[in-house]
Amino acid sequence: MRAPQSRTKSSSAALAPPVAAIRVAVRRALTELSGAGPVLVACSGGADSLALAAATAFVAPRLGRRAGLVTVDHGLQPGSAERAEAVAGWASGQGLDPVEAVPVRVDGRTGGPEAAAREARYEALVDAARRHDAAAVLLGHTRDDQAETVLLALARGAGPRGLAGMPERRELAGVALLRPLLDIAREDTRTACAALGLIPWDDPHNVDPVYARARVRADALPALVRALGPGVVDNLARTARQIAADTAALDELAAAALADVRAAAGGLAVEALAGLPPAVRTRVLHAWARELGAAPAALSHRHVAALDALVTDWHGQGAVHLPGGLPVVRRDGRLTT
Repeated sequence: MRAPQSRTKSSSAALAPPVAAIRVAVRRALTELSGAGPVLVACSGGADSLALAAATAFVAPRLGRRAGLVTVDHGLQPGSAERAEAVAGWASGQGLDPVEAVPVRVDGRTGGPEAAAREARYEALVDAARRHDAAAVLLGHTRDDQAETVLLALARGAGPRGLAGMPERRELAGVALLRPLLDIAREDTRTACAALGLIPWDDPHNVDPVYARARVRADALPALVRALGPGVVDNLARTARQIAADTAALDELAAAALADVRAAAGGLAVEALAGLPPAVRTRVLHAWARELGAAPAALSHRHVAALDALVTDWHGQGAVHLPGGLPVVRRDGRLTT
């Protein structure tokens, strides 16, 4: 692939509105970040992550923070190793340090190809963050990515947690993942790259109809924009923010309620559970199931609904089997294993 390139930046290019908006977003994220370690930008070489990396290279030194870059080679396309090395070489030229091109193995993982690649990528990013004692990893997801995530969640019937979309910050295995660009349009990252003389790489998987997100990007979301207007993308992203705030509040209530419904003899007291609002009770049951050892990725609405039926629709039914074969029964006024 062709390496990202930078022409000499004019003052007008540096002050192009998308360039300024992305730098402001990065500055806000880094200003709110604690810890003295470097930040690492996850960069594929695409417009979103390339614009993020360029902004971070500009902003971080001015805040007295080191910034580096990690590019992950999934090995799924011809020339992927060369692409990764080209991105790494560009990053070093921008003063980013440390810089790594990390190969990963995707084959043999469970789930579809998108999920397998994502799992491998995040494992590599977490490992790199730990090697360099990084304060955070920055991800280049944009407002358009958020809108696509909400549509995919709607299609799956994912519920409020899925409709909350991607958070601006989350912890993964003790590593902070930040998404500074969730209020930035994808087109603005392309415009910023052009203003800065950067030539991004276009991942062919992003337009491959084999992948659900690619179909949403190419067909579903543009159809909604044509039917309902360009505000659809921003409205979907805004909806995710609103649902995320509501979900966080309900999660706090559920955490307090879980402590209150624990039975002295172990398990959860059915009578106390029955008195909780359904939205809180199902979150309590979800959190308790995870506490018992149910794998979060395998724990579904079906499992939580079956646990809830032991509380609200009890007619002597047998055990609910959680992922991993964990049985939960109702006995002596308690839910227990």
